[in-house]
Amino acid sequence: MQRTDFSKMACSIARTLDVIGEPWSPLILRDVWVGLTRFEQLQGDLGISRKVLTERLNHLVDQGVLERRPYDQRPRYEYVLTQKGAELVDLLMVMTSWGDKWLAGEAGPPVLYRHHACGEVSGVDLRCGHCGEPMHANDVDPLPGPGAAV
Repeated sequence: MQRTDFSKMACSIARTLDVIGEPWSPLILRDVWVGLTRFEQLQGDLGISRKVLTERLNHLVDQGVLERRPYDQRPRYEYVLTQKGAELVDLLMVMTSWGDKWLAGEAGPPVLYRHHACGEVSGVDLRCGHCGEPMHANDVDPLPGPGAAV
């Protein structure tokens, strides 16, 4: 079955989903972020088939989210986040916050984040880039941008 191409839609959410909208891609990015950078490490942690992992890694490299770097004389590679990929991890941290709040249950969050700047364990907090106030869905009005469809 052919996937819908969201990359041409005049919607940043759709375009982002074109890059990481299937279930394996965010999990691959998570694993690379925490230091599982080699194919066998990723496959072992995720339990994903070699074929699907290869397809997902190629897609993420093609999209400029991951960079493939050789680590051996044989054609073996490790994967590292690009700047574009690191910024997607910020999105994953927001998803984690939602999942922790609504889905973690009594056991609590499976992962905590220690902030480098202050050393404290903390959560993600969306703030306005202009005034610094909290910024959530009920705090904004979506307006057409310069790239909106006409």
